[in-house]
Amino acid sequence: MSNDGGSVVPGREEAGYDASTAPAGGFRKGAFGVSGSGDTSGFGGLVRVEPGGAVALHSTDRPYGGWFDEVTDALIEAVGEGTYAAAVQRVLVDRGEITYFVAREHLLTLVRALRDDEALRFELCSSVSGVDYLDSGGPAVAPGRPRLHVVYHLTSMTYRRRIRLEVAVSAEDPHVPSVTGVYPTADWHEREAYDMFGVVFDGHPALTRILMPDDWDGFPQRKDYPLGGIPVEYHDATIPPPDTRRAYR
Repeated sequence: MSNDGGSVVPGREEAGYDASTAPAGGFRKGAFGVSGSGDTSGFGGLVRVEPGGAVALHSTDRPYGGWFDEVTDALIEAVGEGTYAAAVQRVLVDRGEITYFVAREHLLTLVRALRDDEALRFELCSSVSGVDYLDSGGPAVAPGRPRLHVVYHLTSMTYRRRIRLEVAVSAEDPHVPSVTGVYPTADWHEREAYDMFGVVFDGHPALTRILMPDDWDGFPQRKDYPLGGIPVEYHDATIPPPDTRRAYR
């Protein structure tokens, strides 16, 4: 280390520092920026996402293993290779689960095939949830980046299998097609994702708030939502009848 106020990084001159530990593609390997030096910390194999780095940038290579390849082949056959290539942006297999990252304009085509095809039969959408990757969804935080993710958990009761679909949109254009026409169980799940994250599910039969008051300003689970300091009034509050406080269109 330099003792004259210089910017020499500690350890870079020492044996064991390797450029392979430096950030690459949004990821950093190891905990201390060194390799090959007999790391006894237990963190030598750690792979961390750099601040501002992408969330799971990579796509898992085939074969995926187990029944994941069977489901993927059946989905390709059901929708066609061209549609699959346009719809599925990447596939991630991790911790015994498979996630298909889907372009929103092809979402309904995929979920219909997943529900109806005899080789797939994902009859149940058990969950629809939202995630905001404000600081970890890409190499730079900029307007138009798809930081809002909608996650769908699909279950095949016929084959006893579960998969996950994930759709990413920007905060400036947070529109995703509603899957309620395919999976009615998604109704209130989509309402909650709208209420908390501001994702607009186009085609939903009654997309109104479900947890917050109808006139609430903002979406509480977005990462840029203020923590505290929100004016709330309950004293002498009046709740109008349901048929007058909302307009279902």
